[in-house]
Amino acid sequence: MAKDKKAPKEAAQEQKAPEQARHSAKERPRLRVRFEKEVAPALLKELELSNAMAVPRLNKIVVNMGVGEATQNSKILDPAVNELGQITGQKPVVTRARKSIAAFKVREGQAIGAMVTLRGDRMYEFFDRLVNIVLPRVRDFRGVSTKSFDGRGNYTLGLHDQLIFPEISYEKVDKLKGMNVTIVTTAANDNQARSLLKHLGMPFRQ
Repeated sequence: MAKDKKAPKEAAQEQKAPEQARHSAKERPRLRVRFEKEVAPALLKELELSNAMAVPRLNKIVVNMGVGEATQNSKILDPAVNELGQITGQKPVVTRARKSIAAFKVREGQAIGAMVTLRGDRMYEFFDRLVNIVLPRVRDFRGVSTKSFDGRGNYTLGLHDQLIFPEISYEKVDKLKGMNVTIVTTAANDNQARSLLKHLGMPFRQ
């Protein structure tokens, strides 16, 4: 009888074991591993830095999708939020106008778009997909501009539509929506940031 009483407890432990195994077996993003093992040492030497902590690295990636038509019809924003969530794997935040602009019929606080801020593993996974899967799908792609840095080591890339992301189904898209992808780095200047992104696989135009 004592043996039977323990059975439910033992069964529960056996059920938890596979879950714990799956959690511990979760692999780190391949780009993050490559940065630590290959890119960081290469940048330390290339940029002639004396401290490994000074090596530039990715800080965050902000994906912003503006929907101007939302000022006339707020329901238009729903597909944008849904698609941005599919693209990034993270729930978007609705962006609102900071001030009223009469010429564009925009009121302060009005919803005008959606935004996602990626950090950590999701940031590395998104960057990896962006440079190896998404950008090559752009028609007549010849590389991205080397002039889209902001002077502080951050890079912004404009994408014309969401269909270049494989997560988006063509049949379910009601309207093409462009977006900006801002890659924020810890680089001290644009030259350091350019070297970092190039080592990570960003296909800059020759």
